[in-house]
Amino acid sequence: MDTTLRGVGVSHGVAIGEVRHMGTAVLEPPAKQIPAQDAEREQGNARKAVEAVAADLMARGNLAGGEAQAVLEAQAMMAQDPELIADVDRRIAVGSTAERAVYDAFAAYRELLAGAGEYLAGRVADLDDVRNRIVARLLGVPMPGIPDSDEPYVLVARDLAPADTALLDPTLVLGFVTEEGGPTSHSAILARALGVPAVVALPGAGELAEGTVIAVDGSTGDIFVNPSEEKKAELEAAAAERKAALAASTGPGATADGHKVPLLANVGGPADVPAAVEAGAEGVGLFRTEFLFLDDSKNAPSEEKQVEAYRQVLEAFPEGRVVVRVLDAGADKPLDFLTPADEPNPALGVRGLRTLLDHPEVLRTQLTALAKAAEGLPVYLEVMAPMVADRADAKAFADACRAAGLRAKFGAMVEIPSAALRARSILQEVEFLSLGTNDLAQYTFAADRQVGAVSRLQDPWQPALLDLVALSAEAAKAEGKSCGVCGEAASDPLLACVLTGLGVTSLSMGAASLPYVRATLAKYTLAQCERAASAARAADSADEARAAAQAVLSGE
Repeated sequence: MDTTLRGVGVSHGVAIGEVRHMGTAVLEPPAKQIPAQDAEREQGNARKAVEAVAADLMARGNLAGGEAQAVLEAQAMMAQDPELIADVDRRIAVGSTAERAVYDAFAAYRELLAGAGEYLAGRVADLDDVRNRIVARLLGVPMPGIPDSDEPYVLVARDLAPADTALLDPTLVLGFVTEEGGPTSHSAILARALGVPAVVALPGAGELAEGTVIAVDGSTGDIFVNPSEEKKAELEAAAAERKAALAASTGPGATADGHKVPLLANVGGPADVPAAVEAGAEGVGLFRTEFLFLDDSKNAPSEEKQVEAYRQVLEAFPEGRVVVRVLDAGADKPLDFLTPADEPNPALGVRGLRTLLDHPEVLRTQLTALAKAAEGLPVYLEVMAPMVADRADAKAFADACRAAGLRAKFGAMVEIPSAALRARSILQEVEFLSLGTNDLAQYTFAADRQVGAVSRLQDPWQPALLDLVALSAEAAKAEGKSCGVCGEAASDPLLACVLTGLGVTSLSMGAASLPYVRATLAKYTLAQCERAASAARAADSADEARAAAQAVLSGE
């Protein structure tokens, strides 16, 4: 008899195979003293290991491209942090071995991150991976990473570092399951980009025995341990049905009765554009410009560099809509030249638009670069600000856009509950709204998007979150303006139908999710979507909301 476990499904598809566990490095080197005359040599060894690991992470990023590249480059910067390296040198100078000094220095930095607010605490897993790689290199033991196997398997881990996820071979790794993480963790985002079925936040995942056959449903979050032949056939049939529907679904997004719902792509830069075009994206609903700035945390990119990157994306969508989010710095994306170093809780401090209004020259340069990049192109450019709290924020952003001579629609992201509650007021200053459901959930439920223990509160099916979406969409409709969703919620095909029923006018997601959403929307009428949305909002939990919407759409 098979056992069913429930985690959080974060990447569509079904995978059936044997469990293989992620390999780990020796985490804690022995503590032993070295003679003073060996200190300089050990310091050199530590620096070589740091540089080698940073170079490896950069190389993996170059191979992976897209969002994975930005994540891995950020990890490489962690490895080369000057304060960390100075701390390693100090520890070696008083007698530590290179590997022990690295371990202890990272442990101290880890404590700082863990106590620096929920956003930065979410980077601890990335930091641990960097530490393990450096220590493994110094000890001469295998790197943590994907197990060697000639046969396809399902990968199980406590958590997956971006360096591992980015280079998964989908022909060998059928799917993956992690104990930690959440719907918006780096692993989840990269899994969707790769098209690998994945389930995260599964309690006890590490206890699944090596070689056990499991079936992973990345849509529902269900894990079937030792599934029966009947269950395997049922899952495979469902997967085949979904695949056939994908192949048959082409063209612009629309419901079965022709109600148009433009389906757009989330991109981090020019490298993400080919996949978006291939998936049939009707434009870009979220262009995350911060990846340009993360290349060098100490200096802003030049206007010329920005113009070049923006133009490459704009040129890919002639006659299409491209929505650019201006720099969203702060919290988990700190920049030395912008971000305060001593904030007690960066997620609730100076981030997003607040940062840009404190540094108007950075905002002005970015808006000027966007204006130049769009010159002469037949593209519908829209520019939006992150972390808008009220009408005053919206007005300040719109004024800055006009002052820069930007010919585009100006918009506001709804990521703070106050913006949803006062959406009509904000729409007096801007022309559209875009809901960032990841942050909106985080701030609504006080639940860090990177912490697996609170992942149920990060579930975009939470009825309270759906209420805020509905408020925003109703306000936009009343003002004759648009209201899109560009958070990860849009990548869930069933939830996409509910969002449409709530009045959302466009959906933006990772390219890999576009075919699934297009095919599902095409199966239902707008009236069915509206009934599903009402049923979901009437529920008292995320699970009940999902079940209620499913019941309406399946005719139960």
